[in-house]
Order: sequence, then C-alpha cells, then structure tokens
Amino acid sequence: MLRTDEILSTIRMLHNEHLDVRAVTLALNLNDCASPGADQLCRKVYNKILDKARNLVAVCDEVGEKYGIPVTNKRIAISPAATILAGHGRNAALQLAQTLDKAAAECRVDFVGGFSALVQKGIAAGAQVVLDSLPDVLAKTERVCASINVASRKAGINMNALQQLGIIIPKIAEATKDKNGFGAAKLVVFANIPEDNPFMAGAYMGAGEPEAAINIGVSGPGVVNSALQRRIEQNSSPQSKQGQLTLGDLAEEIKITSFRVTRVGELIGREVADKLGIEFGIVDLSLAPTPTVGDSIGEILKTLGIANIGAPGSTAAVAMLNDAVKKGGLFASSSVGGLSGAFIPVSEDSCLADAVAKGHLSLEKLEAMTAVCSVGLDMILIPGDTPPATIAALMADEMAIGVINNKTTATRLVPVPGAKAGNTVSFGGLFGSSPILEVRNIGASEAFVNFGGRIPAPLQSLGN
Repeated sequence: MLRTDEILSTIRMLHNEHLDVRAVTLALNLNDCASPGADQLCRKVYNKILDKARNLVAVCDEVGEKYGIPVTNKRIAISPAATILAGHGRNAALQLAQTLDKAAAECRVDFVGGFSALVQKGIAAGAQVVLDSLPDVLAKTERVCASINVASRKAGINMNALQQLGIIIPKIAEATKDKNGFGAAKLVVFANIPEDNPFMAGAYMGAGEPEAAINIGVSGPGVVNSALQRRIEQNSSPQSKQGQLTLGDLAEEIKITSFRVTRVGELIGREVADKLGIEFGIVDLSLAPTPTVGDSIGEILKTLGIANIGAPGSTAAVAMLNDAVKKGGLFASSSVGGLSGAFIPVSEDSCLADAVAKGHLSLEKLEAMTAVCSVGLDMILIPGDTPPATIAALMADEMAIGVINNKTTATRLVPVPGAKAGNTVSFGGLFGSSPILEVRNIGASEAFVNFGGRIPAPLQSLGN
C-alpha cells in the first residue's frame, strides 16, 4: 500500500526540478467497432471514444492540481487500426483517421495513437491498408500517430515491410513538406513493440490488454540530474567524510530517485483511473527529455563525466542510467510497464542536438547507444534525398539490435525535404530542433535490402 505522506514529501522535494507526469494515456479497445461500412465503423469509433474519454483531460487537470504535479500530455491509444480496417480500403482508412482526429479534438487530448499494424511475420490485408494510407493519414490529421511493428524475437525481421516503409516514409515527409516533413515524426517503426506504452508516437493497445486502461508515463530527467549533482557536491565538500565517490554510488542515487518518481506516478495514475472508473494499467518510468534546459538526458551524461556526448564511455553511461532507472522503478511498483528506461530522441533533447551540431555525436554512435537505452534511433533528422533502400537498411540495423538482444527498439526517422546534412530544422514545442545528421555509405546497402523476405528469428527465440 502506498503511503500518501511519503509521496507528498517527495513531491515537495522535487517540485522545482522538472518532475511531471509526462503522459496520461487512456488505452481503449475498439475491436467491437468493426463494421462492414466505413460510415458505421467511424460512427461507432467516435461514440466509444467520447463515452470513455470525454472527462479525461478535466480529471487529469484536477488530480495534477491537487498534488502540484502537472500532467503535461493527455492522450488516447487504441487497439491496432489494422484490425478494424480489414475488408476496407484506403478511403476508409483516411476516414477512420479523420474520425480519430475529430474525437481527440473533442476530448481535448494531445494525440491519439494506434493507427498501427503488426507485420513482423507477414502483412495481412488490414495491415496493408494501414501502410498504404500512411502518407495521407499523417498529412491530413493533426493528432493521429502511427506505429508499425516489423520485427520480434519470435518472428525475426520482415524485410518486405521495411522495403515498403523505406518508400513510404519519404512520401509522408514530402506530403508534409510545408512542416519540414513533420508527418514522419508521427510514425514509429518497432521491434518487439510493448502493448502498454503510454508514450507517443508509439502508443497503442495490445491484444492482451483489458477493454480500457489508464497508463502513466512519468518522466524526470531534471530530477535525476539534480539528485546526482547534489550527491557529487556533498561528497566533494570539505565537511564530507565519505570516501571516493564511484559510478556504483551514482547508480544507486539514480535508482533511489527513480523509486520516488515511480511512487508519485502510480499515486496520480491510480487516482485518475479511479475517478474515471477505468482500470489502472501501468507506470512507465522513462526518462523522456524535452528541449527545456534542465530536462535533458544529455545533461545527465555530462554530470556522469562525459564531457562530449558521443565520446568513448557514452554507451556505458547510457547503459548504467537505463539499468538503474529500471531497478528503481521495479522496486517501487508491481505495475511498471511500457518501456521504462532512458530515451535519446535527438531533436527533443537540446543537449544531444548540440552534441550533433558540434560533431561529437554521429549516427553510428547513436546506433551503438540504442543497444542499451530504452528505444532506439528516435527523432533522427536525415537529408530529404536519402534513398529508400538506405532508410530501410537503417531501420533493419535497429530492428536487429532489438531482435538479437530481446529488447524493444524503434526508429523515428524524418527525411526533411530539401535539407542537407548540417542544416538545422526546428519543429517547435516538445519536438524541438536538431541539425540534420549525415548518413554515410549512401546506396551501399541496396542489394541487401532488395533481397527482401524475412530475416529468420535468432536461436534465442527457441526459449521454450
């Protein structure tokens, strides 16, 4: 049982250190809305979302105000759109997406995720409809986000799907050229997609989930960084009688701070769920940065002693951070889920973006760091003329990391139309800005990608 007085003291202590509930996501199963006609399908979807989510924002604001912890984003995640689009075409897919957009606006939520398909072992009819419609859907809606799971430990990597996505992603970017290709930032390509992730753009509701659930994403890079800085300052003061401070000591500090933050998230999440009469799902303690100074994963790495992010030691520092966050969260709650670790989205973290601008952090080093962080190549801006086969190969590398290591990995690649390596592009708000990263060895992977087929599951998949 959570002790409210303990949690409130934690809230007071962390109030000025960028602690927030980054996302409250209502996960909602829409499979019972399936209908033979698009109009009927969309009407049922709209009514069900409004029935369940009409009071979501008001309740989040009420609970956030009560505890002095802002709920930054309120979101909806639906069961995969591919399921209810089976038997329909691209026009119905766009109509569904626009209905989701309208319902999200009516409920005043920031995003609705789940325009999704799972294609790790093959592409079913409904999934193909989703893939074909993505350029229209992501260009003609404001709040709809999409995700495609192309790989898993059990199935391997669907290279046919990646071939298609290598073509589709530049089309999405071109369709949103007036926004620097921002539509591509609303699409995440996954290996081992989690069924309860509350973070956009990859949130969706998996088949094993309840009819509806409240999932919480708590984020506090600034809280963790402040705790580390205090520990270092205390240890170096003349009055300190402690011995040499080690990385093990700093990992313990991260773990303790993560424990406290997770307790806060669960308290708020359970209260929101109770007020809405919806089952509580999970707390996802992912250190998701924002462009705000003081709310950065990069700043944590600098506090840990990496002067130039991307220098030798950067991958080890991310690994330590990710592991300590997970340990603290798991100790704090039996309901930890989602991704729960450290994100490194370049454009959304001013410190990481600065490291790219200074030449310290390359695409190759970012890929190495994704082997030990919670997601993958996230919010990576690349030249708009990057060939489709090269984009597919970049995604394939990231999927391989996830499949072989049995972890979730993902890509959010944004080929910015007309932009070249070194140009800086700003999306504004939480999506931030970043220089365009150089993609080397253009075209050298085309023959590999063109073989297509499916890279078989690894030996580890035979765990049964």
